[in-house]
Amino acid sequence: MRLRTTHVVAGASALMLLTGCGAADMTKQASPFANAQGAKTVTLSVQSWVGAQSNEAVAQYLLEHELGYRVDTVQVDEVPAWDALSQGRVDAILEDWGHPDQEKRYVEDKKTIARGGDLGVTGHIGWYVPTYFAQQHPDVTDWKNLNKYADQLRTAESGGKGQLLDGSPSYVTNDKALVNNLKLNYQVVFAGSEAAQITQIKQFAKDKKPFLTYWYSPQWLFKKVPMTEVKLPAYQEGCDADPQKVACAYPHTPLQKYLNADFAKTGGKAAQFLKNFTWTTEDQNEVSLMIANDKLSAQEAAKKWVREHESTWRTWLP
Repeated sequence: MRLRTTHVVAGASALMLLTGCGAADMTKQASPFANAQGAKTVTLSVQSWVGAQSNEAVAQYLLEHELGYRVDTVQVDEVPAWDALSQGRVDAILEDWGHPDQEKRYVEDKKTIARGGDLGVTGHIGWYVPTYFAQQHPDVTDWKNLNKYADQLRTAESGGKGQLLDGSPSYVTNDKALVNNLKLNYQVVFAGSEAAQITQIKQFAKDKKPFLTYWYSPQWLFKKVPMTEVKLPAYQEGCDADPQKVACAYPHTPLQKYLNADFAKTGGKAAQFLKNFTWTTEDQNEVSLMIANDKLSAQEAAKKWVREHESTWRTWLP
């Protein structure tokens, strides 16, 4: 899902994750296996979008079947996940889209969280219209022309304005500020979750209706509903520093892994494996498509990917 500027799966966790972004708050919750000294257990933070689920599913499968670990998972929103990681309630976050405040607090100042390296995937948030609409109206892909199409993009939920469809309110977005600062005649409408947003996008596409949506790559849905990005004012370093004054595009963000600092030092082969874990956007999308579109369980998708990509994952093993 996205520069987040403030902003596997075992048993039922896989099913819970597929419902989209409704992750539990970890403030009071903990896994009994997290940071367990001497035990061959690993606890992974599960984020609520399918790309992150793909990371966890493959990591879990290999940790269990190649390295003999027990993998436990806890579903948690992005910012609370940093608190849980710092306190040792989870051992690793495998896909972070950029939380500079948390990084400074926990990595640089408290040193309770350690960097785990690049995931190998570059993330990007943007505004998108369906490609069939962009082909009919090529100028819609420039933000300066969006007001021209506000009436066509209006819905019952957007209150007489054009609709900009967002996902979960828990996702940190700049969209309300962008609409205001760029003086656009649009209303941000939250679908409630990634799954709900996908459902709406698919319905629009089925009916060949125009829509404008906050979306992100990597994401498997592009293969099913081709979308074209709307060009916002170019991103420059620091242009999004003040959340109220943002008037620029989202950056392209190399996605990062983070480990609990104690686990990074004492987690043995599991910690080294998670540091070594790196794959491509195409790899992640392949697993995501199997889970979200082909309706394989996370474990089945991971097993299939592992069976077909040994030359990739074999290099991750310590």
